[in-house]
Amino acid sequence: MKAQSGSDISVGGPHLAAEAIKAGLVDEYHLFFVPVVVGGGNPSLPNDVRLKLELLDERRFSNGTVHLHYRTRK
Repeated sequence: MKAQSGSDISVGGPHLAAEAIKAGLVDEYHLFFVPVVVGGGNPSLPNDVRLKLELLDERRFSNGTVHLHYRTRK
C-alpha cells in the first residue's frame, strides 16, 4: 500500500495507528500535546514497540499546545 501510493497516507485512531506502527509502515509522527489531562481511554502508542526518532520540527501555540514532528531513524 505504501509503495503504491502517490502521496502521503495519514493514519489516525489508536488501534489502527498502533497496527501501522507495529508493521513498520509509519515514517513520520505528528504529535500534539495539549495542556489538559484526561484520564482513561486508549493509549495512542503501542506498548511493545521501541523506535528511535529524529525531531524535524516543533511548534508552540498560544494556548499551550505543542506540535512535535518526528521521523523514524533508519
